[in-house]
Amino acid sequence: MRLLATPEKARELESRIPRERRDLRVEPVDAHELSRMLPQGAVHQGVALRAAPLEGVSLHELAESRSGVIVMLDQVTDPQNVGAIFRSALAFGAKGMILQDRHAPVLSGALAKAATGATERLPCARVTNLSRALETLADLGWRAVGLDGSAELTLAEALDGGPTVLVMGSEGEGIRRLVAEHCDVLAKIPMPGGFESLNVSNAAAVALYEASRPR
Repeated sequence: MRLLATPEKARELESRIPRERRDLRVEPVDAHELSRMLPQGAVHQGVALRAAPLEGVSLHELAESRSGVIVMLDQVTDPQNVGAIFRSALAFGAKGMILQDRHAPVLSGALAKAATGATERLPCARVTNLSRALETLADLGWRAVGLDGSAELTLAEALDGGPTVLVMGSEGEGIRRLVAEHCDVLAKIPMPGGFESLNVSNAAAVALYEASRPR
C-alpha cells in the first residue's frame, strides 16, 4: 500500500494518521507528477492511495447462506453502471454479486468510484461461465429470476421469498439466450408510464427493492 500526496496535503495527513498506523507513511509528490501517475481525468485533490487488488470469493462461498438475493450481471460492461449496481445491491441487503471473468470491468477506477465503497463491502464472485454457475446455484437451492422486458410475469409475481439470483443483462441485448434458458423464470418490471426502457443500474435498483420486500 502506498499513500501519495502533494507536500501540503502530506503534512496535513501525517498529523491525522492514528498512532497505531505509524507504519503508513505519506510520500510527498509534486502535483504534476501525481497527475501523471494516475489515469487520465482522475480527480485526486492532491492525494492518491495505491491499495492491493480486492480479493473475490468463490461461488460456493457466496451461496452458502442459502437466503436472500445474489445479483448476476450478464455482459454489463459499463463501469459506471456496474458500480451503481454494487451500490444498490449493498443498500438493499444483497448477499453479493456474480460477474463473468470476461466482458466485465475490473473492480477499480470508475467502477469503484461509482460504487462509493460498496466494492469493498459486498462479496463478488467471478466465474468463467454464467450458465454453469446457474446450474451450480440451482443445485445449492437458489432460484434464478431473469429480468426481461418482454416476459409475461411481473417481478412481484415471479419472486417467492426464497434464495434468489437476480440475473440482469446488458442494455439493448438483455440476457443472452443460453443464460436465459438457465433461469427458472423470466420477469419484467411493469412500466405503466408507457416508457419501456430503464438504464440497467436503475432497473437493478427497482428490482432489488422489490426483492427485498418481505414475502
